[in-house]
Amino acid sequence: MKKWLQRIRGAIGIGVTWAVGWAPVGAITGLIAGVVLGGVPLGAIATNYAVMFGVLGLVGGTIFSTILSLAEGRRRFDQLSLPRFVGWGALGGLLLGMLAVTAGILGSGFTILGAAIAGVATLLGAGSAAGTLLIARAADNQALLKEGADVARPIRTGEEAHQLLESAE
Repeated sequence: MKKWLQRIRGAIGIGVTWAVGWAPVGAITGLIAGVVLGGVPLGAIATNYAVMFGVLGLVGGTIFSTILSLAEGRRRFDQLSLPRFVGWGALGGLLLGMLAVTAGILGSGFTILGAAIAGVATLLGAGSAAGTLLIARAADNQALLKEGADVARPIRTGEEAHQLLESAE
């Protein structure tokens, strides 16, 4: 049961991370849409788009985390290649885009706008997955550095190892 709670917490954590990354993209998209539409209060539409993209990022990150858990199982982040990780992120983004189009977000349906929404979600998913992996690896490296701070000499050079072997004989 504890393992499932950790996975749920991890999925929500990735979802929140994606939401934070997607919200500014939504705000910029809202500003562009407001300028194109004209006469619409830019602040209000930018805020609405930021919230909408933030929610989509939360859902997309959770979908990605679920796909990653099912597909990669017990592998750690340092065991996954960046292209494979990005592929899972793109798949999660595509699923999110199709879900958004099917649900009628922005009233698009299966049109050119719907295809654009699915395409953008796929790209955002791939980019967010790459960012997630880089953040996870950086955090892991920092943890390893902190743990290794107490170790005097954890690694021997090839020459030192050879000398130790010779002296042991």
